Amino acid sequence: MKPAATNRRIVLLAGVFVALLAVALGRAVWLQAVKGPELAAMALRQHRETVVVPAARGTIFDRNGEPLAIGEQVTTVYANPRQVDRPRDLTLAAGKALGVEPGIVYPQLVDRSRGFVYVARKTDSLKAAELEKLGFAGLGFYPEELRTYPQGPVAAQVLGFAGLDNKGLEGLERSLEKVLAGRPGSQTIVKDPFGRALDVVSTKPETPGKNVRLTIDHEIQANAEAVLQETVRRWGARAASAIVMDPYTGSVLAMAVAPRFNANRFPTTRPDRRRNRAVTDMYEPGSTFKLVTVAAALQERIVSPTTSFRLAPTIKVADRVIREAHSRGTERMTVRRIVEDSSNIGTVTIAQRLGEGRLASWIDRFGFGRPTGIDFPGESPGVALPLDQWSGSTIGTVPIGQGIAVTPLQMARAYGAMANGGVLVRPHLIERIDGQPIALTKGRRVVSRAVSQQMLSMLRGVVLEGTGTEAAIPGYTVAGKTGTAAKIDPNGRYSTSRYVASFVGLVPATKPRLVIMVMVDEPRGNIYGGVVAAPAFKEIARFNLQHLEVPPDAPQTATRR
Repeated sequence: MKPAATNRRIVLLAGVFVALLAVALGRAVWLQAVKGPELAAMALRQHRETVVVPAARGTIFDRNGEPLAIGEQVTTVYANPRQVDRPRDLTLAAGKALGVEPGIVYPQLVDRSRGFVYVARKTDSLKAAELEKLGFAGLGFYPEELRTYPQGPVAAQVLGFAGLDNKGLEGLERSLEKVLAGRPGSQTIVKDPFGRALDVVSTKPETPGKNVRLTIDHEIQANAEAVLQETVRRWGARAASAIVMDPYTGSVLAMAVAPRFNANRFPTTRPDRRRNRAVTDMYEPGSTFKLVTVAAALQERIVSPTTSFRLAPTIKVADRVIREAHSRGTERMTVRRIVEDSSNIGTVTIAQRLGEGRLASWIDRFGFGRPTGIDFPGESPGVALPLDQWSGSTIGTVPIGQGIAVTPLQMARAYGAMANGGVLVRPHLIERIDGQPIALTKGRRVVSRAVSQQMLSMLRGVVLEGTGTEAAIPGYTVAGKTGTAAKIDPNGRYSTSRYVASFVGLVPATKPRLVIMVMVDEPRGNIYGGVVAAPAFKEIARFNLQHLEVPPDAPQTATRR
């Protein structure tokens, strides 16, 4: 071969190498200088992963430090289908270790269009650790907290529920979300090409939520719920509610509802079972509302406990004829006896002396038609018609608890004012947040101490020899009032078969420590508050007096049954 031809080939070959080198160099410059940041970020994403570490949710305690809602440490197992190389084996192993359904997990693991799927959410940490030891590619684990309720059904309607993401959905869990939730942290994890964790390179610590202490006493609460359950069963009732409250501070020691449910099975419980009826449900109170009418007349000095009236068996008010619950002839009754016998005619007669304007003003003064302001979500204000909407017969119905709608909590609050010397206090459920006591709202006086004492005396007569004798407790004085009210049927008329029976009582009556309200919705077999609700009050009160070690104030009656 001639030297010239050889040189040309060498030059051509060198040119090819130079061109290839130039292309390679250009590609390298393109990848490093132009695409470098983007590719570096992609590589970092492939080998690093930031996992959110949820904050521990604050614990809810009762007044004595007993936990009512706590966080249980669990593990969430997830996978990146793009990195899973043995989806069938992983599915079988997860099914065996965690009890997950293979038919649900496998289709997700083979779907490479997804970069993240849950294998098991909030599962047992020990079982998850066993699965992690098997070293499957593309599998990840992070700690979480499962909200549990160690007391089961106790105070379930009050506590509410925190969902799978530990976010409060109902009840106090919802209203206290900002307090209980805390702030999540994070971990940045380095992984190998198969998606297996190698190291944690950075950590941002989470801030746990604050603990909350309630005014609820879990033993008083559990007892009230048990009594209500038995009352509902005995009378075939639709539902029942009870409130136990300190009349001086407004601290709610129990807020019970029946039927009850296990808070750990909240998601599968019907909404009507979850409702806190003591705060959300309205009803016509019947004779328990006579307290407002009589207390107003006493405060206005229109009557005294000894003022007497000659009362016919019926009274006509506009187009309404008002009758007694039990038939009787024309009699002369004092105000005291009107209260003790729960006379409709007597109460309406007192209300007529008081007048529409003043009665409407007193209803507002006692807080009816407005929320009490309790620290619980969804409180109903009740219904109290303003004076300009009263008809001619309203002065004959509202004084005896018809044509007005209240909540059990509102009635307990009103009776609490008679127990504490005439001050309307604000009920509350939260005692402390993160160890700091909640400042109590100062109550406002509604009646004088003298009037409250007069009402207490007459309410004691209701239990001694009136309609509430079934509420008597051996060894203690009891003051209270029965209530029986027909419900409104869909046709707008009062039902002849559906009633609400209630009793509100104060114990010990000489210096009340507790106000206890019991309301039974649609009892069967008997409808009267003195028969249906008063015995439930008695059982709740008797337990509470012993539990709180309240000394008897009438030891001479201790042998009575």
